[in-house]
Amino acid sequence: MARKLIVGITQGDGNGISYEVIIKALADERILDMCTPVIYGSSKIFGFYKKHIHNIEQINTNVITSAKDVHQKRVNIVNCLPENVFVEPGQPTPESAKSAMTALERAVADIKEGHIDVLVTAPINKRAMVGEGFGYTGHTEYLEEQFGVDEVAMIMVTDNLKVGVVTGHIPLKDVPANITSEKILAKLRLMRNSLQRDFGVDAPKIAVLGLNPHCGDGGLLGDEEQQIILPAVKAANEEGIMAFGPYSPDGFFGLGNYQKFDAVLAMYHDQGLTPFKALAFEDGVNYTAGLPIIRTSPDHGTAYEMAGRDMADPRSMKAAIYTAIDIYNRREEYDDLIEGRMTIKAPDTEIKPRGGRIIE
Repeated sequence: MARKLIVGITQGDGNGISYEVIIKALADERILDMCTPVIYGSSKIFGFYKKHIHNIEQINTNVITSAKDVHQKRVNIVNCLPENVFVEPGQPTPESAKSAMTALERAVADIKEGHIDVLVTAPINKRAMVGEGFGYTGHTEYLEEQFGVDEVAMIMVTDNLKVGVVTGHIPLKDVPANITSEKILAKLRLMRNSLQRDFGVDAPKIAVLGLNPHCGDGGLLGDEEQQIILPAVKAANEEGIMAFGPYSPDGFFGLGNYQKFDAVLAMYHDQGLTPFKALAFEDGVNYTAGLPIIRTSPDHGTAYEMAGRDMADPRSMKAAIYTAIDIYNRREEYDDLIEGRMTIKAPDTEIKPRGGRIIE
């Protein structure tokens, strides 16, 4: 029997809905058939929130101090927080921020050592963590530094929609200055590689969105499309990346044109995440492409207003766990193919890239 994957799950902010969605997701016994979950946090906080959830069957837990001691048939909890940890559902506190940092740091150390196979991160309060000395604006930036990579891509994932962004957690006023042809091209390379290796898409088609209303309307509303975005699309085509656009975002999503592509590259955070969450909020997943490890997260935040009230929907957390497992397996298969341990038949026809154009 093949070894089940060990899925590390960080608790996130313990005063939000993280524990509730984790508990509800892991209450489905089918998950234990697929993987061995390891929660980084506190067994006391786990027990506190479990008491507030109705209609939950018995969850067999294994409380440990190291991921090396996991039990394959139980939900494992690595106790990495102080015994006297205090919970205030619905309230961001310095203690909850520090606990989120501790859980994340411990899980990252363990995945570096090979004690867990994939990482699923529950939602954090970025501002609270920065206030306690966390020097990053989110998980993505932290993991990029921890694993020493020059470029990563945040990709929001569901079965029929994948959306990446050129700029991530920066103020909107800083977006134009941070969009360059080189950065767009780098994101397109990452997305193409991830779609092939992580999602099994042989020849991915990627739509690129414009920055300005109506893609600048021929320069009347801005020239980034003509001066920056279109040259990046053409450069990608020259590398064999099937990138198309730029497209005007409103009509692109409003008319359902996203369904014609394997992925979409947006210029900034809300341009991509707003339509994504409108279309796939319940089961959307945040995936970080470009890391040597696999990291996913639910697509929602801490939702303090629902904490401790048995109102949180666990579907996005479940999807994050399943997606991490699927990507791990696809990567192994893809790497086997590339390394020649498996053989595939070459395609009969060659797919040639098309030149880009601005589509308003």
